[in-house]
Amino acid sequence: MRPGELSLEALELLGRRWEEASSPEEKERILLAMDALRFVSATGQTYDLEDYRKSLEAQAPPLVVATFDTREAADAWLKASSRPPYHAYVLIAGEYHIVMYIPELNHRRLISHPVLEFYLADMIREGIPAPVATFKTHEEAQAWLDHQPEPPRQVFITIAGDYYLVVYHHRVNLRAMYPISMAAKLEQSKDEAGS
Repeated sequence: MRPGELSLEALELLGRRWEEASSPEEKERILLAMDALRFVSATGQTYDLEDYRKSLEAQAPPLVVATFDTREAADAWLKASSRPPYHAYVLIAGEYHIVMYIPELNHRRLISHPVLEFYLADMIREGIPAPVATFKTHEEAQAWLDHQPEPPRQVFITIAGDYYLVVYHHRVNLRAMYPISMAAKLEQSKDEAGS
């Protein structure tokens, strides 16, 4: 199926549901979904939507729209953005942050967000697959990752016996390794909150 065809079929289905809707509230919600699909098409984001859906099917890590080495660089980007990408994720020094923006107040913030920890905890519950490679040091693993002609979208490796998730953040062209132990931080904070 060509890009955009599925969106057209979805619009047709939503149009039929809109005609069958009994309440104004239901019609408004259906219209919102239709407008979102039209917006994707009108702004040239059809392929981006397709990539996003593929990443969901592959159970890829949460999508990021930008990456920064330092908090200062991220804050400068946020300040310079005419319209920050509200609720989008960015990486700062390899950690997920969510973009908050209130246009009426011109309030902008980057808030640390445990979305990756939740993601890793879910993967652990479902069972981690066997590693595709094993390394003694982080440097060996990084060299291997940097030299992959086609970076893996998501695989597991071990470094000195510890599991790591290796991902390729395609939208920002970043190859990254995340220790599975990050999920333990989430469990620890849950325990502390419960006591």
